[in-house]
Amino acid sequence: MHEPPHPENPNGKGFLPGLAMDAVIFGFHQNQLKILLLEYHNTGLFALPGGFIKDDENLNEAADRMVTERTGLKEVYLEQFYVFGNRDRHHKDTLRTILKGNGLTVTDDHWLLRRFVSVGYYALIDFTKAVPIPDAFSDSCDWYDLGSLPPLILDHRHIVAKALETLQTHLDRKLIGFNLLPETFTMGELQNLYETILGHKLHRTGFQRKMLSLGVLERIAKKWTGGAHKAPYLYRFSAGS
Repeated sequence: MHEPPHPENPNGKGFLPGLAMDAVIFGFHQNQLKILLLEYHNTGLFALPGGFIKDDENLNEAADRMVTERTGLKEVYLEQFYVFGNRDRHHKDTLRTILKGNGLTVTDDHWLLRRFVSVGYYALIDFTKAVPIPDAFSDSCDWYDLGSLPPLILDHRHIVAKALETLQTHLDRKLIGFNLLPETFTMGELQNLYETILGHKLHRTGFQRKMLSLGVLERIAKKWTGGAHKAPYLYRFSAGS
């Protein structure tokens, strides 16, 4: 429900039928894991960013386009993680409410009221570089703390939970959390990120030993805090990581 329909195109001409995308776009700021949400015009309804796949477009290219349109960023970390296709995810009344909130009148057989299977993606981006951009159906596109999300339409809360579960499961194996950090960071900031994603505290010495043993960190300088003897080292990820 994220690309504006044209009244003269009630059948979704130009888009693959029955297939959509939804993205859980993660950011990390002030020790909070955040995700990007849209609020639809005149409805008070919130949703994940999403879209449809054009006839002449590869699926992953469509996902890249959709995330760029919502964040202003290109070449972000983006991964397909699950396909959501349960019959009960189709709520025609909710979709009709969104269309009416945008001043559109549609017939019962309009393509946007049909059932869609959605391919789930998660993106990991630098919060400080993103410029959230609402789509044509929405009043706003903003960051929300993962722990205090508003109610979401359809099965979008389930999509968020599945994305977080995937992120937690693969955090060490793929080291995907690195995409949420700025170019340089302290070991403490890296540990805060891991603890926020995993939902529990980690032993500081053990965490530092583990991260250094992976061979992906490059120590570059001390972070000036006013007292040199207390200044933590800054790190960045080495080019080969």
